[in-house]
Amino acid sequence: MRLFKRKPKDINRLKEDVEKALGCSIGTPKDFQRFRNAIYSRLNIIIGLSTLMRLWGYVNEEGHPRKGTLDTLAQYLGYRDWTDYSHMALEDAESDSSQIMSHGISVPDQLTEGDRLRLRWLPDRICDIEYLGGIDFSIVAATNTHLHVGDRFKCNFIIEDEPMYLSNLQREGLAPMNYICGKKAGVRYELLPKDENNEE
Repeated sequence: MRLFKRKPKDINRLKEDVEKALGCSIGTPKDFQRFRNAIYSRLNIIIGLSTLMRLWGYVNEEGHPRKGTLDTLAQYLGYRDWTDYSHMALEDAESDSSQIMSHGISVPDQLTEGDRLRLRWLPDRICDIEYLGGIDFSIVAATNTHLHVGDRFKCNFIIEDEPMYLSNLQREGLAPMNYICGKKAGVRYELLPKDENNEE
């Protein structure tokens, strides 16, 4: 069986990031049910209530979380899977405890509601996005891309020159989907000036 990285400190960090994205701590049966519903709403994945309770230590049972469980929580945060979360979030956190990365953005920590970013990726894609709070964004301009103005999505990290994973992409008339920008060469980004943000 193939092993994967799941140190207790890494799993604790994952739980902290989940609570930050959810906007509250998870510690009561109602909290676990609300989080379970949020996972289903965002990912269309059903996860067992007892599984979440074990992971958070609410139920005292021995054993290690399954990779599928960690994959689901990582996807809730906007990552492809647990491995992607480990590489991007955990390694950046270890190298810089402030979570402020010179080559990327930790969305909940470094953006302010109303901030706009311009994304560029090959061959000629340009997309302006507006930060709505939490890990939520809306698309306000799009050129040469399948993304549309008005689309909404979730993303936890934006890393320079890395693919950008848009989870729970919502568009009127379509079921939620996931989307990857810059699959081959990654995405470049820039924070738009406030005066440009206000231009319509």
